Amino acid sequence: MPIISIEQLSFTYPDGTRALDSITLHIDRNETIGIAGPNGAGKTTLINHLCGYTLPQSGKISLMGTSLTKETVDIIRKKIGVVFQNTDDQLFMPSVVDDVAFGVRSSGLSAREAHESAIKKLQELGLDHLAKKPPFHLSQGQKRFVAFAGILAMQPQVIIMDEPTADLDPRHRRTTMELIRSLSDTTRLIVSHDLDFLWETCGRIVLINEGAIAADGPAHDVLADESLLRENGLELPLQLQGKNNRNPPV
Repeated sequence: MPIISIEQLSFTYPDGTRALDSITLHIDRNETIGIAGPNGAGKTTLINHLCGYTLPQSGKISLMGTSLTKETVDIIRKKIGVVFQNTDDQLFMPSVVDDVAFGVRSSGLSAREAHESAIKKLQELGLDHLAKKPPFHLSQGQKRFVAFAGILAMQPQVIIMDEPTADLDPRHRRTTMELIRSLSDTTRLIVSHDLDFLWETCGRIVLINEGAIAADGPAHDVLADESLLRENGLELPLQLQGKNNRNPPV
């Protein structure tokens, strides 16, 4: 059974914008999937449905056989972790350890148990030296990893990452890539315009445009198809552009 099943999902905003048009998608356990597409393609709307922020107008979403409804949304949200593009929307407690512990408390742990769990996760990620610092004193890269720590401490079965390399320097980008690769026992969905990052981290790419799936296949097949990418408002990953440039500038 796929861990996530989406059947004929459609969604139209009040202004008449058709954001999703009969999306059908099945995601297996422990897959790493990149979701790519131009601005306005419907990626964010799809993710909002998977997180339970938006309920289906038509069609169906299920997580391990549990359909997403008003009655089940809280259950499903506990199984899915989201790392937002803007980490300032995610980090709001007085200290890093408090932020990481915040989500863990929702699982029923006591304050002491949640604190211990948070410290352990920070240690695993090499962030324990930041435990007492206020999140707003951190660099963008540090904020990103603290946000990851908070999600991983909750032990979700699915992790959704929205533009995980946004505003990261090359070193933190590489560390983020290594972290995502290490999560082999978790289903990972990465929404990103960074096609080079998706090339390096994902086994499968779902390409969305105008609310529909334009392509779904092995990452290196989809991301190497220049015609397909151009038809859908994208360009080849930079590393492939270099290989295809027969006459590089002197």
